[in-house]
Amino acid sequence: MVKRQYISHYCCLTVIILLFKIILYLPMNYINREITKNIEKWLFKGKILILQGARQVGKTTLVKDILKKYGNDNNYYNCEEIAINQRLQTQDPDILKNVFGDAKVVILDEAHKIRNIGLVLKVFHDRYPDTQIVATGSSSFALSNKIGEPLTGRAITFFLYPISINELRTIYKDFEIINKLGNFLTFGMYPEIIFNDNDNAITLLNNLASGYLYRDILEFENIRKSEFLIKLLQLLAYQVSNEVSIYELSKALQINRETVSRYIDLLEKSFVIYRLNSFSRNLRNEISKKFKIYFYDLGIRNSIISRFDNIEIRDDIGKIWENLMINERIKYVKNNGFYRNIYFWRTTSGSEIDYIEEYDGKIYAYEFKYNKDKFKIPKIFMDSYLPAEIKLINKNNFLEFV
Repeated sequence: MVKRQYISHYCCLTVIILLFKIILYLPMNYINREITKNIEKWLFKGKILILQGARQVGKTTLVKDILKKYGNDNNYYNCEEIAINQRLQTQDPDILKNVFGDAKVVILDEAHKIRNIGLVLKVFHDRYPDTQIVATGSSSFALSNKIGEPLTGRAITFFLYPISINELRTIYKDFEIINKLGNFLTFGMYPEIIFNDNDNAITLLNNLASGYLYRDILEFENIRKSEFLIKLLQLLAYQVSNEVSIYELSKALQINRETVSRYIDLLEKSFVIYRLNSFSRNLRNEISKKFKIYFYDLGIRNSIISRFDNIEIRDDIGKIWENLMINERIKYVKNNGFYRNIYFWRTTSGSEIDYIEEYDGKIYAYEFKYNKDKFKIPKIFMDSYLPAEIKLINKNNFLEFV
């Protein structure tokens, strides 16, 4: 009896030690990404899954996590590695089957590096539809140029943003999020940046901005004068929250408007910036064809113009607060699979609303003020669009918005 008790206690102790080791070696700051549940819904439904997103936002971590749940670590392929790239440059489905074996799930990371990847995926998927392919890419123009037509009707595309504030609430309490707000506004939301101190964050951001930011554009679009790209980004960084004039940008850069428009399009497709179009119901003095530019990540924006000042003394706090709030709202909407039209609103006389969502036949309007708790709703907007819901979002209530 004593011996049996001893064995029982020994077994319990062994289990406790094993659990401790598992906890010890788990990534301390691992965050479950909200979009994972949407991706998992489409596993084994006869579709190739495409995960897009900027470099360093966590695509590899996410797909490896999916692979641990549903497949085997051996079926992860980094397509930037020369040996793997060469093995996968075939349109013979049986040769690909020999590479992948009987894998349930196959991950092709940075898949756009493979020549004719669209045809490669098509022929394999058509022959072996039960094998789930998940492919990632760090620029939409690279993937769309190489996948495009071959995968029409065969693929579902997802987009991974930098870490969201809502995702951080799984590891931080609300008061901790509020205390870190200055860091988010200054250093952004890239996974590696969030968990580093300020000095390391600046170094990492500068490296990211200079090393990765332009790589896909320069490589895939054969742009040789990268200085124009950098100057354009600097101008856009200063114009965050303002309407963008292609004409003024072309004058400042001394290049034609078509080139400026093309560069902006490429920066959007490489997930550096995005545009917000104006909302209009054709009222006489509404602006209807303008757009604003925002940065997917404020750390990148601040690195481009070398602005890492204390948040309380910055003269651009209004701009970056607006950028952060729109970023976080878009993450919330997209990560949860909601379908909403998003805009800003402005009149020729200068009346404006920072952000508008339109869905279910209703209009929801938001104004962003970091420190203020009141704002004046433009009378023309009230007269034209009430009973629209209108809210002020400041540093005291932003958690209910994101």
